[in-house]
Amino acid sequence: MAPTTAHRPFGAVLTAMVTPMTDDGAVDLDAAAALARHLVDHGHDGLVLNGTTGEAPTTHAPEKADLVRAVVDAVGDRAVVVAGAGSNDTAHAVRMAQQAADAGAHGLLVVTPYYSRPSQEGIYRHTVAVADATDLPVMLYDVPARTVVRYADATLDRLAEHDRIVAVKDATGDVFGALRATLRTGLAWYSGDDPLTLPFLAHGAVGVVSMAGHLVGDHIAAMVRAVDADDLAAAREALVRQLPAIDIICGSGNGALRSKLALWLLGVIPSPALRLPQVPADADEVAAVRTALVAAGLLEADA
Repeated sequence: MAPTTAHRPFGAVLTAMVTPMTDDGAVDLDAAAALARHLVDHGHDGLVLNGTTGEAPTTHAPEKADLVRAVVDAVGDRAVVVAGAGSNDTAHAVRMAQQAADAGAHGLLVVTPYYSRPSQEGIYRHTVAVADATDLPVMLYDVPARTVVRYADATLDRLAEHDRIVAVKDATGDVFGALRATLRTGLAWYSGDDPLTLPFLAHGAVGVVSMAGHLVGDHIAAMVRAVDADDLAAAREALVRQLPAIDIICGSGNGALRSKLALWLLGVIPSPALRLPQVPADADEVAAVRTALVAAGLLEADA
């Protein structure tokens, strides 16, 4: 897949990448670069950094910029690198956007401001301020389970008029609403929820920002290709092959923990360390994920 097209401004298969850390909690840039290359070698034409799964609430501005720089250097032009610029402080989000651009990011992910529950006018002004801060294309992120608020139709329509706002990552679960919004706004739609990616694609989405892609990027890419070819039977088969990974990564409600744990058990990253308030898996969860990886055929039984 080409890194970008007019139809797919950020590619088709992106994973919200974890931020690898050493056992003492330092960001591990070498491990991040290796993980980025691994993902691009396995079906990805895009990566999203410094999002929720990347533990953005607990990494600091220099770390975020260093991570972007390391991943861009690692994957070159093989993938689109999208950097999170999400905050409920507009000035902070603007600074993150500028720092990501300076570090070489190819695009920005901008979430609706969380916790403070701003008005729709506040959401609009916040988002435009971030979009105006750089020349990078912007993917909006609609995730009301985390932010409490979501974009009203009128707000999306206004934002779609901005030259650099080109896409939406949709974690609302509202597949039919996404179809209506895509037709109305012309924005490129990306599924933000692995279990719903095939329905979103069937309703006009162009790709996915995944968590399960840490494990099954090739199968997700096959599903997208099948939908592009109007072969829904093959797309469904590709989805079925993803189910064990979706259950492992998405079933617990903590995608960062499960993604890091699975990648560590598979030997892809050297440590499953997280930063508080995230806490590491206990022995029972480690055993459960190991068993699930073996059952899914992703890990040898004696590994």
